[in-house]
Amino acid sequence: MQSISYARLALSFFPVFVVLGIMAYWAIPAGRTMVAVLRMLVQLLLVGYVLAYIFETEHATIVMVTLALMISAASWIALGPVEQDRGRLFGKAFAAIVLGSVATLALITQGVLDSDPWFEPRQLIPLGGMIFANSMNTVSIAAERFLAECKLEIDYETARHRAMKAALIPLTNSLLAVGIVSFPGMMTGQILAGESPLIAARYQIMVMCMVFGAGGISAACFLAMLRGGNERNEGI
Repeated sequence: MQSISYARLALSFFPVFVVLGIMAYWAIPAGRTMVAVLRMLVQLLLVGYVLAYIFETEHATIVMVTLALMISAASWIALGPVEQDRGRLFGKAFAAIVLGSVATLALITQGVLDSDPWFEPRQLIPLGGMIFANSMNTVSIAAERFLAECKLEIDYETARHRAMKAALIPLTNSLLAVGIVSFPGMMTGQILAGESPLIAARYQIMVMCMVFGAGGISAACFLAMLRGGNERNEGI
């Protein structure tokens, strides 16, 4: 794959500056967006060094701790839309993402890819990141929609139905669009690296199945836990 120099990489920020310029011209607050862009830049530059170390490790504990930290971060970020209840709902979000994601990750790495060793970081970390991120998004949408419905005094079953349906919209749309509208990251990266499109397509099918399944299971688990916690009766 072609190496990208920092000078050429800087060119990719041009569309970002265009959007920031439009936001400034239209008097749209851009502070959060600028912080997000800067965080993205710093995080990705730093993660390159971190992953270089993790990928060379031969200790399963380091890989497991890394995955746990990723799930913790995903759980906290997922509750952004309901920030006032983050502390109380964090445990439920964490458990839901673990239930939906860890089993799926194990199935893919041990059953589909047959990782050797079982904690192979070059497979567990990138695939775990994909799964956790999608589960984070579905839990986030489910939480926001469910609690919004509860504020309207909607019964639990109806609120759960609407929240689950909303949470699955992005995942369902991605299934419908893949290969026609979009060529996702896994497939695009492999094609750019010179892999056969037929092989790349198989990997992408695996990815689409794992993120849809993990995301849907995580959202369902989270919504089920909300009933167990009697969230509606607590006045949310």
